[in-house]
Amino acid sequence: MSTPARPATLAGCRVLVTGGASGIGAATAARFLAEGSAVAVLDRDTTGAPAGALACEADLTDDAAVRAAVERAAAALGGLDVLVNNAGTGAVGTVADGDDEQWHRVFDVNVLGIVRTTRAALPHLRSSACAAIVNTGSIAAWTGLPARALYSATKGAVQALTLAMAADHLADGIRVNCVNPGTADTPWVQRLLAAADDPAAERARLEARQPTGRLVTAEEVAHAVVHLADPRSGATTGAVLAVDGGSHSLRPAAPAPEVS
Repeated sequence: MSTPARPATLAGCRVLVTGGASGIGAATAARFLAEGSAVAVLDRDTTGAPAGALACEADLTDDAAVRAAVERAAAALGGLDVLVNNAGTGAVGTVADGDDEQWHRVFDVNVLGIVRTTRAALPHLRSSACAAIVNTGSIAAWTGLPARALYSATKGAVQALTLAMAADHLADGIRVNCVNPGTADTPWVQRLLAAADDPAAERARLEARQPTGRLVTAEEVAHAVVHLADPRSGATTGAVLAVDGGSHSLRPAAPAPEVS
């Protein structure tokens, strides 16, 4: 049986984005649409899905619902070439905060959610000539952030899982990479700011901890995801791409003291 020709660009690629109805996921789905891809989004609430994307409702903690949503997307798009495992949930606190139930719940979404969606999509991806999986990790996988113990643990797992998947699926012709955003201007961060005693001061603190002095935009993360998924990035697999304003790798010089 002949191997399907590898597409030269993302135009015509069939893409499924989890968590694609808000924040980074919605920006990613919109970017794929702009590139000419056929796009489906999987989300618990698809209200914010970009126009032109197929909306598939499912909760990532429900394996049967995930399988049904993936099959619906693949049937509507005529297969799958790209899976973006973007959906996730946050958590605030140290290891002394939160009970076992919270730890199980966040791991169930952030880690097992990737497992469930990927498992359901693999038969379709194996049939693609340009199969790619991109997972959304976090700078928290690399850098110790205060009061983010549970969230950091899940994102560390996502990074390790990405590398293991990349090794496992070389023979399938499926590239697997992940992006690690810094603090991004998303609805979740907006909710954190709204809950702070001084939202303006908290935003300034978050901006200041990134060397660029500002929050990452959802569109910047989406650009990185699309780059990794693009067939023209065919030699890139097992990569972890920081989109964090330099937070992971840069240590800017402290401002020089004023001389009176």
